[in-house]
Amino acid sequence: MFSFCILPDLRIASDTNGIRYGEVRCGVKVEIISHNLILDRLSRLRNVETSNKVFRQNLHDLSTFLVYEAMRHIALDKQTVETPLTSTDGWALASSPILVPIVRAGLGMLEGALSLLPDSDVCFLGARRDEETFQPEIYMNTLPDDLAGADVVVLDPMLATGGSLLHALRVIAASGAGIITAVSILAAPEGVNAIESSGVDGQLFVGFVDEGLNDSAFIVPGLGDAGDRQFGRIN
Repeated sequence: MFSFCILPDLRIASDTNGIRYGEVRCGVKVEIISHNLILDRLSRLRNVETSNKVFRQNLHDLSTFLVYEAMRHIALDKQTVETPLTSTDGWALASSPILVPIVRAGLGMLEGALSLLPDSDVCFLGARRDEETFQPEIYMNTLPDDLAGADVVVLDPMLATGGSLLHALRVIAASGAGIITAVSILAAPEGVNAIESSGVDGQLFVGFVDEGLNDSAFIVPGLGDAGDRQFGRIN
């Protein structure tokens, strides 16, 4: 199961939409990353006047910040490094996780993740929700049938109801993944709670938790449709 462990927040002393920074619960591991640069870039994403180009640039930055935090405890192999003066201990990643952006909104997170994990393989999951039932469906899947225990990082900028991400996590788990880490820029409490109570093994890193969902299951105040904000509206 996901264990719920949120880092202490040094910005805000009060609760944030029902999820208190510094509170520890047991369940799926969820970390809300507290950083002023995240607040800065997120505010740029929220602004309705932000162009697609600037939106993509700031999404890249946020993705880099969050993947950096998510990989804090990635496994390392010890090695010997020759400096210009002497030999010393060094470290290298034991392996690079497979990156799985959720198409299409998650595509904007891929470049930032690859800048930190350039040796990672990339697979794609296309997940969308029915706008009447809000239920998810997978329409693209390039994962191998057997991941053979490989670790996976899922990139999905918006965690609203949690349905699409949870469906993707279950598909990845069924393919034999090792440690599954999901990274989202913005979440609603409903989505966080859905992932927390899902029973799927893994961990979730989030940049900010908003107030909740409106009647159309969009995050409020949110930032709109992350896919449209990056690539334009597709009718």
